[in-house]
Amino acid sequence: MREPLPPAPSHLPSFDDDFAGGLDTAKWIPHYLPHWTTPERSEARYGVTAEGLELRIEEDQLDWRPEDAPLRVSNLQTGEYSGPLGSHRGTHRHRPDGLVVRTETPCRLMFAPHRGRIDITVSAGADERCMLAAWLAGTEHLSELDSGEICVFEIDGSAVGPTTSARTGIKAHHDPRLSTDMAEVQLPFDAREAHTWTVIWGDGETIIGCEGVVLRRILQAPDYPMLLLIDLFEIGRASGSYPKAATVRRVTAWTS
Repeated sequence: MREPLPPAPSHLPSFDDDFAGGLDTAKWIPHYLPHWTTPERSEARYGVTAEGLELRIEEDQLDWRPEDAPLRVSNLQTGEYSGPLGSHRGTHRHRPDGLVVRTETPCRLMFAPHRGRIDITVSAGADERCMLAAWLAGTEHLSELDSGEICVFEIDGSAVGPTTSARTGIKAHHDPRLSTDMAEVQLPFDAREAHTWTVIWGDGETIIGCEGVVLRRILQAPDYPMLLLIDLFEIGRASGSYPKAATVRRVTAWTS
């Protein structure tokens, strides 16, 4: 029997969006880490439906970066930061070398908590080349060491079925205060159904859960501003039918 998640706070959330009014650009930037690439490559494809905001990969979509091809992504994130053009400074240095700022993005942090609780309700897709993910990534605008990541979930389309497997945990990246601790978890349902993930972090502990139960307790937590990213990737060369899609239904957060 799994441990139940703590109840959500009774006070009003700090951040809440069900996308009923479309994409709110005061809350979300519809680009994936735009500083490491160019706008026509980082821009998300999406549509608003009765269920929420549908992230899409379309057949004519460009690879996010030529160096990472074949890889296409539609992403929402709650802020952005880079150093000057040509520098190596910027949020989420996902590769150990070779990253250079190609589009300068001045620091804009619309939602960047250093602790709290976030509930994310999504419906995944089942395309075997796609992955739906949600991450908290250190902004790095104060220090390059503030680069850790809380991986709330990574769901491969090939792992979606009557039961679903997902990856979750912490990635240290360039933060020596953290250690990478990722694990695969099993979900007793088809992730194409609407379901809610929860992350609670602070005071040296990170709790990750889904549908009201705790999946992981990790005895470490980043303690610096973090952006929320929710994204749909297509990994590998274009094939099959398009658009490929997953839906973000609601995001609610409490930071105090």
